[in-house]
Amino acid sequence: MEGTSIKSQRKKNRQDRLLKLIEQNPLATDEELAASLEASVSTIRLDRAVLGVPELRERMRSMAQKATSRLRSLKQNEVVGDLLELEPNKWALSVLETRRDMAFRKTDMVWDHYIYAQASSIAIAVVEADLVIVDSMRGEYKGHARVGDSLVARAKVGVQKDGKYIVSVRTKVGEKEIFVGRFIAAIVSQNEPV
Repeated sequence: MEGTSIKSQRKKNRQDRLLKLIEQNPLATDEELAASLEASVSTIRLDRAVLGVPELRERMRSMAQKATSRLRSLKQNEVVGDLLELEPNKWALSVLETRRDMAFRKTDMVWDHYIYAQASSIAIAVVEADLVIVDSMRGEYKGHARVGDSLVARAKVGVQKDGKYIVSVRTKVGEKEIFVGRFIAAIVSQNEPV
């Protein structure tokens, strides 16, 4: 009887830790969660089912629907990648799944303009206004992406003054940062010449 109690306590602890890990990183795969919790993938899937936590694709779909409902400065199809989280004028998160057609000819290296386009579009998307443009940008490529990589871009709004927002964007592949950019996103009046 005592052994069952210990097992059920371990199971509850693992499930609590699983919920915390998913809250911290909703993009974590079952394989990554299993490695973090030192459990099998099937155990993680069972725990998710018991806890009512959907699989990664469903979590991403739900996050995308919620985020795009708050989107104002761009249309959903204008965002490069999938917008997964958006807190207007504060922060945003997007993921870009890289494909073969995004690579330099005869290599598996992703063109840099896809990395920039994702960062630029999320810098615009995070600003809550009808028309937003990138006024200026300073950035640095710190690594490379390969076909099949998931590019995770996080935007954070800093100082805002006179319709201009400083937006920092960091793009990672896994734990490796591959791009850092500082964008000045400017709100433009519909009547104002661009």
